Amino acid sequence: MNIANKLTLFRVILIPFFLLSLYVIDAPYGHIVGVTLFIIASLTDLLDGYLARSRNMVTNFGKFMDPLADKLLVSAALIYFVESGDIAAWVVIVIISREFIISGFRIVAAKEGVVMAAGWWGKVKTAVTMVMIIVILCQFSFAGIEIIEQVLIYGAVFFTVMSALDYITKNINIFHE
Repeated sequence: MNIANKLTLFRVILIPFFLLSLYVIDAPYGHIVGVTLFIIASLTDLLDGYLARSRNMVTNFGKFMDPLADKLLVSAALIYFVESGDIAAWVVIVIISREFIISGFRIVAAKEGVVMAAGWWGKVKTAVTMVMIIVILCQFSFAGIEIIEQVLIYGAVFFTVMSALDYITKNINIFHE
C-alpha cells in the first residue's frame, strides 16, 4: 500500500476520533480537538491526491476510497450539526443527496469507460463546505458570526446544487444507449 492510500485510510480512521471529541470531551475543548482533527483530515485529502498524481501512485483502491473517505468525513460533521442544532436537516439532506447522485453517475460512467473529472463547481463546493464546517466547529462568538455561518451554509447549498447540475448536464449522455 502506497503513502497516498495510507493517508486516505488515516483520514477514515480519524473520523471516529473526530466524532468522539465532539461527543465526549467537554466544550469548548471537544470542539477544539474536533476542529483540529477535521483540519488534519481535510489536509490529508489534499496531500494524498497530490502524492498520488505527482508520484504516479494512482490506484483503484485510491480512486474508490479517497472520495468515500471525503464523503464519510463531511457527512459525519453535517449529521453531528443536525443533532447539535447548528444546521437544519434539509441542508444536510441536499448535500448528502448530491453525493449519492454523483456517486451513482460515476458508477454508471465507469461502466461505460467514462471518467467524470471534478469540475470547477465541485471544487468550489468542496472548499465552501469545508470552510463552513470549520467555522461552525470553531464556535466563534463575535458580532456577525451568525450571518457569516448562514452565508457559508447557503453558499454550500448553492454550490452543491450547481455542481450537481454541472455534473448531470455534462454527463447525461452516459444514460443514452
